[in-house]
Amino acid sequence: MFSDDDGEKAVMIARAVIESHVKKTEPPEFEVPDIFRKKSGVFVTITTYPGNQLRGCIGYPEPIMPLIDAIKDAAVSACSRDPRFHPVKLEELKNLKVEVSLLTPPEHVKVKKPRDLVTCVDVGRHGLVMERGGRKGLLLPQVPVEWGWDVEEFLSQTCVKAGLLPDSWLQEGTNCYKFEAEVFSEEKPGGVVKRRELGEEHGSSD
Repeated sequence: MFSDDDGEKAVMIARAVIESHVKKTEPPEFEVPDIFRKKSGVFVTITTYPGNQLRGCIGYPEPIMPLIDAIKDAAVSACSRDPRFHPVKLEELKNLKVEVSLLTPPEHVKVKKPRDLVTCVDVGRHGLVMERGGRKGLLLPQVPVEWGWDVEEFLSQTCVKAGLLPDSWLQEGTNCYKFEAEVFSEEKPGGVVKRRELGEEHGSSD
């Protein structure tokens, strides 16, 4: 759906917004292709370099706003609003990598019985959203690959992310959604951007 040029542009925009927010300067204006004007889900992930430790990850699973706006907002949130971390400081910028995941809309996985979910999810291809009783959690497709999880562990850990018990996916009334992502990442801070194959070793995201 997205070209390598689109991915490079997305990461460039995210980095520029992060840097301007941390430096308290105005972000530049961006010329973007038409696909960036269409509504799309997106996540911006920040990791340390070297070390590949998560430093921030925020985004929009649903296509609720134009991609260009979603990237900008997610970039600001990833560097300053992720409740797991303190806001990124100026001296950190030179040692942080930026990654952008461009998402397909989440699809409700409907099965006859919860156990059948394991046949509907592909590790390395699908991301997951688990929802129950007003609680919701999301894990990107790269996460189970990074941690070496099988499908059952992926389902369980997404439940945990939602603040649920690990086996909540086996209970009637828990909703599972799956989505796919095209992932583009800097090789080093401010460096070359490449489409990421989800089998690569990488620090944990979201």
